[in-house]
Amino acid sequence: MTTKLAIIQMDIAFGNPEKNREHAESKIKEAAAQGSEVILLPELWTTGYDLSRFDEIAETLEGPTHNLLISMAQQYGITIAGSIAEKEDGRFYNTFVAYNPEGERLLQYRKAHLFRLMNEEKYLESGNKKGNFRLGDIPVGGVICYDIRFPEWMRTHMLDGSRGLFVVAEWPKPRVEHWRNLLISRAIENQCFVIACNRVGSDHNNEFGGHSIVVDPWGNVLAEGGFDEEIVYANVDFTDVEAIREQIPIFQDRRPDLYE
Repeated sequence: MTTKLAIIQMDIAFGNPEKNREHAESKIKEAAAQGSEVILLPELWTTGYDLSRFDEIAETLEGPTHNLLISMAQQYGITIAGSIAEKEDGRFYNTFVAYNPEGERLLQYRKAHLFRLMNEEKYLESGNKKGNFRLGDIPVGGVICYDIRFPEWMRTHMLDGSRGLFVVAEWPKPRVEHWRNLLISRAIENQCFVIACNRVGSDHNNEFGGHSIVVDPWGNVLAEGGFDEEIVYANVDFTDVEAIREQIPIFQDRRPDLYE
């Protein structure tokens, strides 16, 4: 069964949640009008990396961003995902959330690997739980940006039979080839679809690389964005994963007794 995906490769107004919500809302409407069933937004799409102001602009999971996502998921009958600046009990997190067409929260994954080059460890707490969730009956995983440099963390998400890996990012333009190569590698080695959304534009310190991408379990690129704002569309059939994993049974042939 084919799933229609839309990846919203957007620029982000630095530290301006209201403006970013308005921008994302218009893009979500556009993607929904094209029949998209699953819509993916970038990392920290409401705030960008305005980390020093998270005490002002981060939200609880009952804040206006979540109300918007719930409303749009219900209105258009879609699943929406992306990461936001979350605050809880005086602490801050980079949190990947997903909502189903009923407006139910499917995922609350707090970024496990904090990126020192963008000072995350100075402002954020790291998460300690996996990002597994389900699209209907389909098991998938969700991770954030720097996480993809840790293949053992990606494999941990795949060991329960997950067929897809959703990635949200603010990946800098100078290392965009790392982004592409890592994502293709994660798809091949885990025999899964990789659906990845990266922002475009720039902030005070970085220029971002876009190139949001959908990769199939053989490592073939099904769709890819450029360096500018756009919506990247793709159709995937997650049931293809089962046949590929039977053809080359890497999960059956693992030797975890040797890996510790």
